[in-house]
Amino acid sequence: MMADPAAALVLTEPPSLAPLLARGALLSPFKRPGSDAEFPRTRLVLSGLRVDLARLAAYERVCGFPTGEDALPVTYPHVLGFPLAMRLMSGRGFPLPLLGLVHTSITVARHARMPASGTYELSVHIEGLAPHRRGTQATVVTEVRGGGDVVWESRSTYLARHRTQGPAAAPRQAEAREPLPEAARWRLAGDVGRRYGAASGDRNPIHLHPLTARLFGFPRAIAHGMWTVARCLAAHGVPDSCHLRAEFRAPVLLPGEVTYAERDGRFELRGGEDQIHVTGDVYPV
Repeated sequence: MMADPAAALVLTEPPSLAPLLARGALLSPFKRPGSDAEFPRTRLVLSGLRVDLARLAAYERVCGFPTGEDALPVTYPHVLGFPLAMRLMSGRGFPLPLLGLVHTSITVARHARMPASGTYELSVHIEGLAPHRRGTQATVVTEVRGGGDVVWESRSTYLARHRTQGPAAAPRQAEAREPLPEAARWRLAGDVGRRYGAASGDRNPIHLHPLTARLFGFPRAIAHGMWTVARCLAAHGVPDSCHLRAEFRAPVLLPGEVTYAERDGRFELRGGEDQIHVTGDVYPV
């Protein structure tokens, strides 16, 4: 189901994430997910946005990007747009429960270099819902404008797992590819989730401490999916104008050790016994 052209709601400041996470958690038991459900058609717009340079530097350090450059890392606009996405997904009108919602993929097109000192306009809307073999998937679109032109845009998919009507679809078969050659091994500290949460504002309890992660079925805290892809892209390098895609396959437990591999624009993050955590590719426009 695709969204109709959405009416714009202009915000004067970014929403605070903590109350949105709490609201989404409280409303989750009352949600009735399904691909034919209604969803918010509003497009949230935030104009005159300036980047907090101290917070940006903290993000760059935890993700491995160079610090002090007058340029936003390719994944940072997702951090800027995330509070707007959360405002839509935590509300009563969004049919998927926020608790247990899984970020499954992201595609990004960056059309130009984005100065950290620039002024931007953000807009976020829900493009639609779609059936998935494990439940229902929502697509959230984020656009960033600079000087009136779209300079960055993304589509993120979020999956709510639930029982589906009718026979289950066969699992999607992964494309057969040769394993990518190892480029580095990284030992991940147990505080990566807390450091990324402080820099990004995303303080979901599954990322912060073993005790809170266990409440949601994880043996230890897990790394943010967007941290894993940002860490890979910091190692890979990204041209000013580019397309990138990443799929989140399995959570990364903290602390832990992972292998970063890359070749010809493709990259992946692997764990023990070659478990795939993240796959993706990036190429210049």
